[in-house]
Amino acid sequence: MCGITGIIYKDKSRSVDSAMLQRANDAMTHRGPDDSGYYIDGHVSIAMRRLSIIDVAGGHQPISNETEQIHIVYNGELYNYQHLRKTLQQKGHRFKTKTDTESILHNYEEKGTDLFADLNGMFAFAIWDSVKQSLLIARDRLGIKPLFYYEDEEKFIFASEIKSILAYGDIDKTLDHHALFDFLTFNYIPAPKTIYQKIKKLQPGHYLLIQNNKITIRSYWSYDY
Repeated sequence: MCGITGIIYKDKSRSVDSAMLQRANDAMTHRGPDDSGYYIDGHVSIAMRRLSIIDVAGGHQPISNETEQIHIVYNGELYNYQHLRKTLQQKGHRFKTKTDTESILHNYEEKGTDLFADLNGMFAFAIWDSVKQSLLIARDRLGIKPLFYYEDEEKFIFASEIKSILAYGDIDKTLDHHALFDFLTFNYIPAPKTIYQKIKKLQPGHYLLIQNNKITIRSYWSYDY
């Protein structure tokens, strides 16, 4: 179990405060007691707390591609990463670690938002592409790994837990009374709702892309009946 989080300001002249980011990341220390890391690129940042399982020594995140232009934070386990790694190496990609995280990163380089067909596993991840100036977040097909997001007029935030989003400060905590009704009726809150109006769950089998302050949410997989 790991934790990921990040923020992107809509005003590109703003800079992410590292202390604020660290506070939000530390709110998930219980998810990843072994390591932590973050990347800041002006108005954008991504961070993670890591529970070391694969490549314990070399799997520090965020991980970057060969040109240091694309960066990923990842929570999960990719069951077919060794096969995917070999395929990507045959296409010329150079790997710096033995992690499954890096296979996702290089597969994104190859296929962009069409990468999901190759991913067999449970995951939540975020990729910042400094070339395209885009942030991609995604969740596995069945939603085993959690991922929440928040948007207001100034910023977009994502995290593995709501408490991490709240730790950024200046968050609209208005309750969603329909979600409260759902909880009292069904004993859970169906996605994409949460108890807060402006905090949403990214639904299973979906990705969210933010580029030029425009958010696109799409399903990449659904059940066959």
